Amino acid sequence: MPTEPLSQKEIEDRLRELPGWSQEGDRIARTYRLGTHFAATALVVHVAQIQDELNHHSDLTLGYNTVNLTVNTHDAGGAITDRDFELARRVETVAPNHGAS
Repeated sequence: MPTEPLSQKEIEDRLRELPGWSQEGDRIARTYRLGTHFAATALVVHVAQIQDELNHHSDLTLGYNTVNLTVNTHDAGGAITDRDFELARRVETVAPNHGAS
């Protein structure tokens, strides 16, 4: 089933519901800061699990105590879609459990 790109207004409206997330070109993005490298690594593993459940994967970068996600939908020609926001919402629900800010 094809996924439709969101309009710029839809993207802006949805970003208002996700503090910390922003639009970077054709992607939505967020950087999480954590207390330790271990906590950051645990968040990466949890995000990977969510991505597999959704069958939708972001670019995910682990730093010493940071985790950076950028995501768009390849099936929609690299546009931002509802799938990207579903992933972002799911990550937002687990990030605080890892001490992310």
